[in-house]
Amino acid sequence: MGIAPWRAATAKTAVYAERIEGCRAIDGDTLDCRGERIRLLAIDAPELPGHCRSGRRCVAGDPAASTSSLSEALDGQLTIDRVGEDRYGRTLARVAGRKGDLSCWQIKSEHAVYKAEWDNGLRVARSCPSEVW
Repeated sequence: MGIAPWRAATAKTAVYAERIEGCRAIDGDTLDCRGERIRLLAIDAPELPGHCRSGRRCVAGDPAASTSSLSEALDGQLTIDRVGEDRYGRTLARVAGRKGDLSCWQIKSEHAVYKAEWDNGLRVARSCPSEVW
């Protein structure tokens, strides 16, 4: 994935404001938590078959493996740091559990790619361990 220009940024412990429950992976970068759609901040995962819109350059990879990886990370108590909403009305957020920050987990597991332009305040860049980059 290469060395990112923000790698020198000081890592800090993420502050996740509240607990969330009843979550399941919709795909490699989206959760459904009791009816609330949550889009993980700053990552893009391979699209499920038929979900890559015409004209969009979608991330390469195995969408089933990406979804499975995210499902595996939903172990234990989850907490959320809400950032806003995307154009589809999904909550944009960082979510963490026993595996740590789920965006970082997906990047480290190579089931999603980091998108700096989607990283509001470089929150994910600062949350992920340096070995991810």
